Amino acid sequence: MKLPFKAYWDLLSQHIRPQKGRFGLLITLLLTSIGLRVINPQVMRSFIDSALSGQALQALTWTALLFIGIAVLQQVVSVSVTYLGENVAWTATNALRAELARHALELDMRFHNDHTPGELIERIDGDVTEMATFFSQFLITLIGNGLLLIGILAALFREDWRVGLGFTVFTTISILVLNRVKDIAIPHQKARRQADAEIFGFIEEQLAGTEDIRSSGAVDFSIRELFRLQASKLVHDRKAHFKRWIIENSMGIALTTGTLLAISSGYWLFMAGLVTVGTVYLFIHYINLLEEPLWAMTHEIESFQTIGACVERLAEFRSVQPTLKEGCVAEIPANPLSLAFERVSFSYNGSDAVLSDLSFQLKPGAVLGLLGRTGSGKTTLARLVFRLYDPTSGAICLHGTDLRELQMTTLRHKVAIVTQDVQLFRASVRDNLTFFDRSIPDERILSTLRELDLADWLNSLPEGLDTELDTGGRSLSAGEGQLLAFARVFLRDPGLVILDEASSRLDPATEQRLERAIDKLLANRTAIIIAHRLGTVHRADEIMILEDGQTCEYGNRQQLAADPASRFYQLLQTGLEEVLV
Repeated sequence: MKLPFKAYWDLLSQHIRPQKGRFGLLITLLLTSIGLRVINPQVMRSFIDSALSGQALQALTWTALLFIGIAVLQQVVSVSVTYLGENVAWTATNALRAELARHALELDMRFHNDHTPGELIERIDGDVTEMATFFSQFLITLIGNGLLLIGILAALFREDWRVGLGFTVFTTISILVLNRVKDIAIPHQKARRQADAEIFGFIEEQLAGTEDIRSSGAVDFSIRELFRLQASKLVHDRKAHFKRWIIENSMGIALTTGTLLAISSGYWLFMAGLVTVGTVYLFIHYINLLEEPLWAMTHEIESFQTIGACVERLAEFRSVQPTLKEGCVAEIPANPLSLAFERVSFSYNGSDAVLSDLSFQLKPGAVLGLLGRTGSGKTTLARLVFRLYDPTSGAICLHGTDLRELQMTTLRHKVAIVTQDVQLFRASVRDNLTFFDRSIPDERILSTLRELDLADWLNSLPEGLDTELDTGGRSLSAGEGQLLAFARVFLRDPGLVILDEASSRLDPATEQRLERAIDKLLANRTAIIIAHRLGTVHRADEIMILEDGQTCEYGNRQQLAADPASRFYQLLQTGLEEVLV
């Protein structure tokens, strides 16, 4: 896919608009710098011609001081342009990073199942970093030197139209050659960037599974696979560098031709008495100055190969849209909430059904105990309620409203889920509980922790709510992590709570503590309890047993427990763990 230049500009322009004041100052400084560079050789030409004609020393001194002053001012302006260009570029690309990160978080789980975190990190940070470097250098080098080139040619026409015409033809041919070869490395650069993303994704995956890899003796495999991925990157690196070598040598030949043209034309015009020695100096200086923008444009075109690949990848990423569409309903009644599945079917891959024609109704305040073997569809049902996916067919209604009609923020506020794997962040206890929502007062947090019997634990921390927790909850026991997850739910006060295996890995003493917290959590709330253990569904009003994505049994818990013909009765007699694993 070959993108037009507009695609490059559009990627950053929306983040430059908030900086239009600084951007305008940058353009002004850039034009000033170019003007000074074109004017100063004229001052030197005047100095040379004046010296050869025997002008007074005082006049020569003032001319020399003017030359030095302009040179110093030009350097100051040049440094300012570089600083401001970098500042504008990094501010814009940081905003782009934030946009891409938000875009990634808004994409549905189907996308994240197909792309590793390492790949997304490479796109959001690695590719955008290349864009920042390109944009700052592009503005200063490519556009700036392009304007400098125009200024030099205009000055040459002013001195002698024949020289101006000759160098205009030379410059045009050079730019045409440059344009001809500028895209030849983009496919290899794009493949190299993709290889980088695969390496990052592989490393992230291997580090996350370090314990299993070492215990299974798979370290050698991991190293071999890493070498294979590095070898793939090396192949694309070599091809890209070879194409860049072609670009650089093409421009080298053109610039050598230009230098010979300047020397020969200056010599001929001087010998013909048409120009002075100072004017010959001006020609030579301008051709040397002309080499600078052409070389700079060449190097920038080389960078353009990498940037072209980055822009294509970012454009592809931004073009991916979530399949879950935002609803328009912003409010639903207060707690507790009803839940209804109406002939719901779902498949992850479009062919193998995980849930088939599933229907049930859960009244406000009721608790549903959801049982079934591994792979029967229990966790998938929870994901559908939380709208991580939409059903393939049928509808799920929360208090009479189809989930697809609800705004995502409303749904996330009204429905909460607690799993046995609690995700904690390297942040303070306060931020881990509130998900960085500073509008929740400390008094409410402390009250919630006391209600969940976590006051002693909080008092044992060196800095209380400001104590920083480790990533993944390594500084907490499993029970403490679960209780913190419950505290999060309390602070959100949802109308529907889903407990997915929330106490399956706890010791009996900790589980009793957690049971008390669950009783408090479920008060005046509708709930779904997904479990492998009978002890966790004793508080359920209704029982549903899933098998191969379909309802095997559904009814009142007490009635099913008293019916010898029911599957739930058999589970009570046999033991849930032995039957449903």
